[in-house]
Amino acid sequence: MPRSLLVSAASRPAAVIVLAAGEGTRMKSRTSKVLHELCGRSMLGHVLAASRDLEPERLVVVVGHRREQVAEHLAEHAPDAEAAVQERQGGTGHAVRMALEQTGALTGTVVVTNGDHPLLRGETLRALVQAHEDEGNAATVLTTEMPDATGYGRMVRAADGSVAAIVEHKDATAEQRAINEINVGMYAFDGALLADALKRVTTDNAKGEEYLTDVVAILRGDGHRAGAHLAADWVETQGVNDKVQLAQARRQLNDRILEAHMRAGVTIIDPASTWIDVGVTADQDAEVHPGTQLHGRTHLGEGARVGPGCTLTDTTVGEGAAVINAVCVQAEIGPEASVGPYAYLRPGTRLGRKAKVGTYVETKNADIGEGTKVPHLTYVGDAEIGEYSNIGASSVFVNYDGVQKHRSVIGSHVRTGSDNMFVAPVTVGDGAYTAAGSVIVQDVPAGAMAVARARQRNVEGWVERKRPGTAAAEAARRARAEEEGAP
Repeated sequence: MPRSLLVSAASRPAAVIVLAAGEGTRMKSRTSKVLHELCGRSMLGHVLAASRDLEPERLVVVVGHRREQVAEHLAEHAPDAEAAVQERQGGTGHAVRMALEQTGALTGTVVVTNGDHPLLRGETLRALVQAHEDEGNAATVLTTEMPDATGYGRMVRAADGSVAAIVEHKDATAEQRAINEINVGMYAFDGALLADALKRVTTDNAKGEEYLTDVVAILRGDGHRAGAHLAADWVETQGVNDKVQLAQARRQLNDRILEAHMRAGVTIIDPASTWIDVGVTADQDAEVHPGTQLHGRTHLGEGARVGPGCTLTDTTVGEGAAVINAVCVQAEIGPEASVGPYAYLRPGTRLGRKAKVGTYVETKNADIGEGTKVPHLTYVGDAEIGEYSNIGASSVFVNYDGVQKHRSVIGSHVRTGSDNMFVAPVTVGDGAYTAAGSVIVQDVPAGAMAVARARQRNVEGWVERKRPGTAAAEAARRARAEEEGAP
């Protein structure tokens, strides 16, 4: 039977234990190593997502260094996971022992993985569990074949394919160093046998720590079979130890995400300059143009066009809408709407079908109705605008009185003049007009023309009197002389 069919039959593990207690000194950061983010999740978050694919009965994260940060992160982003504390850095075997002291006896398969392997796939863990159960192993080691295995522990296999030994690079013979199959550091164990073997792990090594690899040797010594499952993609098994490796993993994960979207029918013009978080969704025939970042739970509808130069976070873009050179955060952009270039949609912005928010427009907590246009140089905050209205250039919705925010309401089919200010709370009725340069402080009835500006007064000759000798005064003098000399 093909492995792909066997994997689906794997049993539900008793637990997945994620090791996340290390110091991560090479990251050179005050942030816990496993909390550094890539593609919309922390490293630990990616590992937990892969682990959830197994549907384990318990999901346990071993915390230690900066454990307050990790525990807070778990409470916010992974409340289904429980934290087990490793007070001292006593090695991988000690970390698993701390987890089992918290969980108590576990019957069934126990998977152990690492919190700094963000490229790990759930399907790889499922295949590991399947191989473990199919072969009846007491322990199964996840392995991979490295192009250059220097520095890694080598997997020495017996004639039947089981694990004969795991030999560290420094202890390996020349023949063993020629082996390119290495121990990834992830395992599937029989829960009861694991607990017993951990009691017999010693600290008789250079670091004085309890190593999980010793459990494999102990189980083999007890006459149990130790197997190995080979992960096909060595890249996904790589851990992250510093920010150079973090950047490499981010690029690799982003490439994986982009490929999945493109194979699902999304057009990505330039993958090299496009970044998409793991939680982003898009329908077929959506187009993403160069220099675009899509974060959080952003969604692109069918035929939507985003970019170039866009950053969208937790934003919905409707079918056929276009967003160009814009920043949008927690916004809803309706079907066939148009945004940008150089627009900023802040949280609470909702655009109706075929609405337009144009160049140098900022919106916040604003409902903009179907077909309504806010073309340029305008701030719309705490406002509701009806359908098929037009907001003149350089308008400001004055929503803050220094203490509280207030809301403005503009009706449907309204035409507002350029350089208007709407001092909230104020309402402009359906079909009304406002004159350019007006400061609207009172409600405008439906169909009315509102004019709220001072009468213009011209002071003749002021420039020549008050600014003598200037270029403006000379130009005025010449113009006056030409006018006086005209027939």
